[in-house]
Amino acid sequence: MKNKTNHFGLILVAVLLCGCKDNKSYGQAALKPEKEIALPGVKGRIDHLDIDLQDQIVFVAALGNNTVEVVDLKNGKVLHSITGMSEPQGVAYIPKHHELFIANGGTGECFFYDTQTWQKVASVKYDDDADDVRYDAMADLIYVGYGSGAIGIIDAGKHQRAGDISLAAHPESFQLDAAAGRLWVNLPGAGRIAVADIKTRKVTAEWKRLLPRSNFPMAYDVTGHRLFIGYRIPATLKVLDSRTGKELFSSGMVGDVDDFYWDAQTKQLLISGGGGSVDIFKDMGNNSFKQVADIKTRSGARTSLWEPGLQLFILAARATGDRPAALLLYRLPN
Repeated sequence: MKNKTNHFGLILVAVLLCGCKDNKSYGQAALKPEKEIALPGVKGRIDHLDIDLQDQIVFVAALGNNTVEVVDLKNGKVLHSITGMSEPQGVAYIPKHHELFIANGGTGECFFYDTQTWQKVASVKYDDDADDVRYDAMADLIYVGYGSGAIGIIDAGKHQRAGDISLAAHPESFQLDAAAGRLWVNLPGAGRIAVADIKTRKVTAEWKRLLPRSNFPMAYDVTGHRLFIGYRIPATLKVLDSRTGKELFSSGMVGDVDDFYWDAQTKQLLISGGGGSVDIFKDMGNNSFKQVADIKTRSGARTSLWEPGLQLFILAARATGDRPAALLLYRLPN
């Protein structure tokens, strides 16, 4: 039994690292490298990113460094480093208030910073593990996953807690359709995707799956009513009907995925994985998708940001060996 267990463990590690893919890169024309912006002194894991589109400023949750880096895309340099964080994970720029919201995984504290002065103006406390964040601009509400199973709702103007949605396990990536009044949440610890009503703040459905496992990233196609779910064990892309949970498509992909982005204009799904690639899947119609790119990047570079207004894909690469941490910028060709 011990030998069988070890053998299975070796196979599982191989699946996670390789993502059931070969090592050949292709489709480089689908995403053109533009430039690299160094993040001096940043060590350890990098988590989520957000952008001030008007000023083209990117905010980077440098979790392992306990900082949030403020990066000027136009000038290609770090403008400021917000210190005193405790494993920052989720960030959201709130243009209405010119504030940056930061969710800390270490303490559960969430901070508001004035982006003109970089002074902390307010905080909201959760029990622990404040994680991914979404901002509903119409309602001026912030949604943040936290703890052993909840989505916290915060009034962005008042800096106050406004409610919770209870869940079966810690939430990872989630997507919000405010017009439809629905929220979809990945719950890898429970092997589920939860569907919630944002008006009643109750879970209305749960879609369970034993395999594949570890569903972390999620993207949403509002017009096509589709959810894109990324599983790590084994590395698998699933496309689901967002109304019923019915599976529409499945494929292997890069391993150790953490961010998915659906671009409605080009009808492409952009995927970043710590296995060292950016994968792109093209919608071919009738819920059929074709992988058109597997672009080699850096091992461990798994978090990213897609900005459709700039047609810019921003990949966060952690420091490895003698290579410093950096933002790797790619442009989608016209």
